[in-house]
Amino acid sequence: MSTAMNAMHPGPLARVQYKTGIVVIGAGQAGLSAAYYLKKSGLTQGRDFVILDQSPQPGGAWQHRWSSLTLSTVNRIHDLPGLSFADTLDGNAPEVRANIAVPHYFEAYEKKFGLIVYRPVGVKVVCERNGRLRVETNGGYFSAQGIINATGTWETPYIPEYPGQGHFKGLQLHTKDYQSAKAFSGRHVVIVGAGISAIQLLDEISQVTTTTWVTRRPPEFREGSFDEGAGRAAVAIVEDRVRKGLPPRSVVSVTGLPVTPAIESMRARGVLNRLPMFSEITAQGVRWSDGREQLADVILWCTGFRSSLDHLAPLMLREENGGIIMAGRLATMVAKQPRVHLVGYGPSASTIGANRAGRAAATELMTYLGMGS
Repeated sequence: MSTAMNAMHPGPLARVQYKTGIVVIGAGQAGLSAAYYLKKSGLTQGRDFVILDQSPQPGGAWQHRWSSLTLSTVNRIHDLPGLSFADTLDGNAPEVRANIAVPHYFEAYEKKFGLIVYRPVGVKVVCERNGRLRVETNGGYFSAQGIINATGTWETPYIPEYPGQGHFKGLQLHTKDYQSAKAFSGRHVVIVGAGISAIQLLDEISQVTTTTWVTRRPPEFREGSFDEGAGRAAVAIVEDRVRKGLPPRSVVSVTGLPVTPAIESMRARGVLNRLPMFSEITAQGVRWSDGREQLADVILWCTGFRSSLDHLAPLMLREENGGIIMAGRLATMVAKQPRVHLVGYGPSASTIGANRAGRAAATELMTYLGMGS
């Protein structure tokens, strides 16, 4: 990499080529964790590794979450290595908005450890070129020995296809589009999904208007505590899938939904009257196979996300079933392409999994490439 780039401040890149050892794509929890361990191992930013992020400011996907999501309602935010999340909080922590607190934490983390993140830099495609990996971005391209991909899932919302979907005259939204329950006041909302986000949005929206809750499978509620050991056991189930090359499942699909005071309140209000998935969408609402219909103004798809990996398509990492065979200590290494590690994929999609995966990916990739101390 040219010395000119070493002296640059984070920001848009000139449209030129740079040569480096490792490109970290994404500066969310997993990307920052990986970058921390790369630097801690003695690698030099610029010459040995660079960090690219498509967002204009720190925060990963957290900066785009809805404003009512506070630290009291979000899943636990695990500390990045070397800096406690709690140390960056001000005021009444449980009521702090997650889309403010977490970006603030990530920004403080980048500054504390001198991690230079080039943003906004969107990666368009990664392909083979003369024995190296060519990373093409909207501001130039890189020639790298290896990749740590930490692009997460936020940019790839998933909405399943149902008959009649294009004829619905109301509004169809995904979790990613949600801003405030007030926008739905006076409108009947069909909420689709059985994950934690679906439950949170069902709770909020049902307090301002009427709702219908549908899920593909009966939701599983988990009573009692869920300690770290149980969490690791659940992650292990997801890890086993990706090691076999199966598409990853979400961790919550394994753990079930924790019964919280909010869920108890929803039960008392009669909100958790779950219906099976409808068979088709009509112009005015949804219809089940038995002919039953529900008029609706809004269909809110809380149906999750898929890993944002389209830019890696030229590397042909996927199996016929759409999965990727993963290897390495924590299943971050692509078996077909050991120069590519995926963090925030499968078992490392949670914040605790992302931290551990960042370290494993950095260590294993450096060893494979013969880099670091």
